[in-house]
Amino acid sequence: MYLKQLILRGFKSFASATTLNFEPGITCIVGPNGSGKSNVVDALSWVMGEQGAKSLRGGKMEDVIFAGTSRRAPLGRAEVQLTIDNSDGALPIEYSEVTITRTMFRSGGSEYAINGVPSRLLDVTELLSDSGIGREMHVIVGQGQLDAILQATPESRRGFIEEAAGVLKHRKRKEKAVRKLEGTRANLERLQDLIGELQRQLKPLGRQAEAARRAAVIQAEQRDAKARLLADDLHAAREALAADLADEAAAAEAKKCAETEANAALAAEEAAEAELKKAAQDFDRCQERWYALAALKERVSSTISVATERMRHGDAQPAIDASGRDPDSLEAEAREIRRRETELADDIEQARSTLHDASGRRNEAETQHAEAEQAYAAALRAVADRREGLARLKGEAAAVRSRLEAEQEEQERLVARREEALARAQEAAEQYRQTENTLAGLGTDESNLDAMWEAANSSVIEHEAEVARLVEEGTRLAKDKAALVARVEALRLATRQRDGSTELLGRTGVLGRMGDLIQVAPGWEQAVATGLGAAAEAIVAASLDDALSAVAHLAAEDLGRSHVVVAGAEAGEATPLLELIAACQELTGALSRLLAGIVAVEDLPAAKQAIEENPSLIAVTRVGERVSRWLVEGGSTAKPSLLALKADLAETEEQMAQVAADSDRQRFALEAARAVLQRARAEEATALASLHESDAQFAAISDALGSYRQTQAAATREADRLTSAIEAARQGRVDHETRLAELEARLVAASGEEILEPDPTNRDELAVAARLARQTEMETRLQLRTIEEQARSLAGRAEGLLRAAAAERQSRARARARAEQFRREAAVGRAVYDAARRLFGMIENAMERATTSRDEAETRRRFAEAATVETRQASRAAGQRLEELMRGAHRDELVRIERRMRIEQLEEKSLAELGLEGDQLVAEYGPNQPVPVITRPDGTALGPEDEVPDPVAYVRAEQEKRLRRAERGLAALGRVNPLALEEFEALKTRHAFLAEQLADLKQTRADLLALIDDVDKRVQEVFEAAYHDVEHTFGEVFQRLFPGGEGKLLLTDPGNWLETGVDVEARPAGKQVKRLSLLSGGERSLVAVAFLVSLFIARPSPFYILDEVEAALDDANLGRLLGIYEELRQNSQLLVITHQKRTMEIADSLYGVTMRGDGISTVVSQRLQQP
Repeated sequence: MYLKQLILRGFKSFASATTLNFEPGITCIVGPNGSGKSNVVDALSWVMGEQGAKSLRGGKMEDVIFAGTSRRAPLGRAEVQLTIDNSDGALPIEYSEVTITRTMFRSGGSEYAINGVPSRLLDVTELLSDSGIGREMHVIVGQGQLDAILQATPESRRGFIEEAAGVLKHRKRKEKAVRKLEGTRANLERLQDLIGELQRQLKPLGRQAEAARRAAVIQAEQRDAKARLLADDLHAAREALAADLADEAAAAEAKKCAETEANAALAAEEAAEAELKKAAQDFDRCQERWYALAALKERVSSTISVATERMRHGDAQPAIDASGRDPDSLEAEAREIRRRETELADDIEQARSTLHDASGRRNEAETQHAEAEQAYAAALRAVADRREGLARLKGEAAAVRSRLEAEQEEQERLVARREEALARAQEAAEQYRQTENTLAGLGTDESNLDAMWEAANSSVIEHEAEVARLVEEGTRLAKDKAALVARVEALRLATRQRDGSTELLGRTGVLGRMGDLIQVAPGWEQAVATGLGAAAEAIVAASLDDALSAVAHLAAEDLGRSHVVVAGAEAGEATPLLELIAACQELTGALSRLLAGIVAVEDLPAAKQAIEENPSLIAVTRVGERVSRWLVEGGSTAKPSLLALKADLAETEEQMAQVAADSDRQRFALEAARAVLQRARAEEATALASLHESDAQFAAISDALGSYRQTQAAATREADRLTSAIEAARQGRVDHETRLAELEARLVAASGEEILEPDPTNRDELAVAARLARQTEMETRLQLRTIEEQARSLAGRAEGLLRAAAAERQSRARARARAEQFRREAAVGRAVYDAARRLFGMIENAMERATTSRDEAETRRRFAEAATVETRQASRAAGQRLEELMRGAHRDELVRIERRMRIEQLEEKSLAELGLEGDQLVAEYGPNQPVPVITRPDGTALGPEDEVPDPVAYVRAEQEKRLRRAERGLAALGRVNPLALEEFEALKTRHAFLAEQLADLKQTRADLLALIDDVDKRVQEVFEAAYHDVEHTFGEVFQRLFPGGEGKLLLTDPGNWLETGVDVEARPAGKQVKRLSLLSGGERSLVAVAFLVSLFIARPSPFYILDEVEAALDDANLGRLLGIYEELRQNSQLLVITHQKRTMEIADSLYGVTMRGDGISTVVSQRLQQP
């Protein structure tokens, strides 16, 4: 068995897939410091299950993943694949080759695989446990582990021996058995507690189970008795309900007969009421006809009076006055106008006086006529009222008086309410005027506040724009600064030398780097760097001795190579290229020597031209191309020169300083702008708050104005409505007062003795007098108007005379028209008078017939009222009989409903308490069913061996006693656990099961203790044998490595092979010290190597991995150690990481690990031929 192949992908510095093929023998891995040699050892430890990040020289496990370089991005996972040759079957797996793969993801996940099959870490450790790979991994000796072995405790050194002896698998078996034993002990204790608890519960639960058995028997007795009593009650209720249903048919027949009689009586009553209604309607119709005829008679009488007056007026019409002057004569009388105006004025005054007297007489005559007319109408109404009766007039008068009093109170109330409404309207108007004045003031303030807020808002917008601009500018500057910082860092990293020149800086006599001591004209850096060549990156020494000393230091310390320019050299020939360089005087000579024969040109054509002119010259272009007659260097270059990089760095640093200054200025400006913006926002908020407050006040005042306006309008409308109502009430009061006066007059007239028909003679005479008075007034008025017209015509002079002529003509025409009208009216009056006289006679005849019809209708109405009263009494008696029957039926129905409810309650009770339907209950437990005997005389349940007694007949009293006896028995038992029987049986079963489990656990504990004893014996045997072998081997190896010295292993507890530790005692030749801490570093390392080699020899392993274990040894001790390597090579594979040439010489194969400037490790292999 040996390690055959190792493949690394993304593990630490091995970014690319790297394959290392191993062979039996010694394989050396060499390379400079920091190249990644130890990463190979870490990869082997890691793939074989190492879990400690510190053991892998990291802070956390994710550090094993390639972290990236300046030119290569970090990777997301690391993978190591180890292939082991298992042709000898050393590993317990049926494969000749075993490939173990471990993958780590940056998220923290880790995967294992064995031959491509996903596996666990435990599978890997168990597979390798027999090959010496355990917790300590003693076959892998890393850097610093030798000293750790010496400083380890005795118990830790014991672990190395156990791991080499293969005790690890026995230890694991013991640990697993101990864990199982601890679990078994805990389960055993818990099981014993459970069994004890179950035993404590069984006794009381047994008593509860016995009580539950007795309670079950008593409950059966109680249920049977209760069921039989319920069945008896249900059977009795059903029989009672059947009897009630039989009586229900007779009651229904009686109710039907009563309903027929009641319906007949109701029909008779309705017929009588219809007859009464018809008789009343006939009476009302006759009464209305009589009243209508009386009113018509009154109107006909008035019509006759009017027709008589018109006839008289037409017969008394004067002749038409045709004495008016001719219009032609009016022109001749124009000279007398002024004289006649005075006469006409006197005539007008006299005529007006006469007209006034005539109007008075006419008013008096009309008043007398109206009074006479009213007296005549009152007399007529008095006769009618006397016939209708005084009672109606008195009632109507009393009603009118009541309405007058109510109207007076209503009028006073309306007046008071109108005054209140007017007061409210006036108060609302005053408040409206005051509020309107306040609103006018607020309007001015509102305008000012609007202006203030708009100004503040504009200021905020401007400042926000300024702040946004400054923020954007700051962002741009920050981006520029970040880019420049990154560029400066990159340029500084690029200008940093990685050769030995770095170690020379700061030495005495070293002035610095050439690139730092010279300044090149902008744009010519590449040309100067090409001209100087390697000297552009060289170190400048003050003298030749200093330069030689620096080179010697590099060689002595193995620091690499470097170019050193000597300052103070003599100047050579002048060169044009030197004009592009500014340097101190000491460098001028060296620069002239370095740049001798080199000229600077713009491009390749210019270089060609310069070479053709002088073939001995060397031309360099601005972009760094070098042209000579014998050599041309040029093309594209991805890497600028150091001088160009430093010039670019200086320029970039200047730009960064400028951007930093701009950024500071921008930051200060931004802070100031933000402060101004904050103040502007505060002012805007203040103005907005004031504006909102003003708006709120404005809205409140506007609402108040609207409220006052509505209040005023509502009060005004209410006052107007009340005024209208008062006026309507006043008018109604006047009407009612008039009506009351009329009614009182009618009542006075009707209260006297019976009068005859009134005589219309006085009324007619007064009518004639009134007509004559009106005619006189009309004539006087016409005369006045004539005189006035004459006066007006005279006042108009000639035009007036013409108008007077026209007026005269019109007057004559009107007179004729009036005369014709009077004649027509007189003719119509005669016709109306004749017709009215005939109609008056007809009305009197009709009134006599109407009186007779009214009396007959009154008689029929009285008879109908008497018949209606009789039918109503009969209908009421029939209804009372039907109601009695209905109440009886209702009572019977309530009884039946109660019985049905009782039956339903009994059925529900049976179903709820016994789980039996009503029919099933009666069928199984009815009073006709025999009662079985289910208990002994002492109340206990019948057993299987007892003889079953014969059933007994049902007796309710016996069943009630039986029920009471069962209830007393249950009460005597108290509270019974109904689940006690089931719980008792379940608890017994669980107790038996746990007892069996307890026995099994005890047997398991005994087996585990025996196993632990066997393992301890085996470990003791294996460790004792291994220790003796290692102890013997350590003495021999120590003698070989320390000739003449003495070394041995000691047990800290010799009698206790299971726990004793191992101490190391070493005494080199010629020294009396035995403590390891007093030895030198090389001696300590050699003692540790002796201990490890003793393990390797005593208990060989298929392979060993040694990382620079011989670094601290001198040449003599190294030779002794290499001799042991030669012996180990016979049976084991050795992977040795070393810097020692002698170690490399004994190797069978050699791997070189190097790291270029990109920070990635690469491997070169070489097979060596042994002599």
